[in-house]
Amino acid sequence: MPVMQRSDLTARQYWEHVKANPARKPFGFGRKAALINIDLQRAYTELHNYPTAYQTDPCQLDYIRDLAALARSRGLPVIWTYVAYLPDGSDAGVWGTRSNTPDSLQNIKEGSARAELDPRLGVDRQRDAIFVKRMASAFHETPLASLLTWHRVDTVILTGGSTSGCVRASAVDALSHGYRVIIPEECVADRHEIAHFANLCDLMLKYADVEPVARVRDWLGARAEITTGQTAG
Repeated sequence: MPVMQRSDLTARQYWEHVKANPARKPFGFGRKAALINIDLQRAYTELHNYPTAYQTDPCQLDYIRDLAALARSRGLPVIWTYVAYLPDGSDAGVWGTRSNTPDSLQNIKEGSARAELDPRLGVDRQRDAIFVKRMASAFHETPLASLLTWHRVDTVILTGGSTSGCVRASAVDALSHGYRVIIPEECVADRHEIAHFANLCDLMLKYADVEPVARVRDWLGARAEITTGQTAG
């Protein structure tokens, strides 16, 4: 009878092993991508202001800002999500019942500083799509799927956080919707390295290609500029 494999490797060591020894061929980039940046709001990015904030790569926001600018220059969709809730937090549902402190998820209110996208990201509010979401996946009860269909996208590039939570949930949903999923490693983050690296392993083995940000940047840079509704060649 098969048994669960055991290992003395740390999560970080296991990730390095998985990355260096790919077990399956990559999904690869398709013909047209959208950049989806998940929950890069001040509650999770401003380490000096909010105890809920976290950081893995100190250059994460810089990388994401540059990817967004490059995607825009190629006529590709750039999407930002954030979480925020009603004054009573009831639209967080069961997810908002496990704690009730000022820092709890359901107490991120629409219009509050905690809900604001980090100003360092250079969000273009005239061009980019910005969606509020209330659950983990960027697809859950948002217009994301319709927007990707309109743009004839076949590949999604996911950044943001957390790796083990909303990034992973969005990756699983994206694959379930038929999209190729690309995750620039330096562009996702989590509160603890065990959750971060263990979930990078799962994502790489099952749901996504986890690539160096430089490779994603090179792929975007090689795209010809396209217009809305066109299929990229």
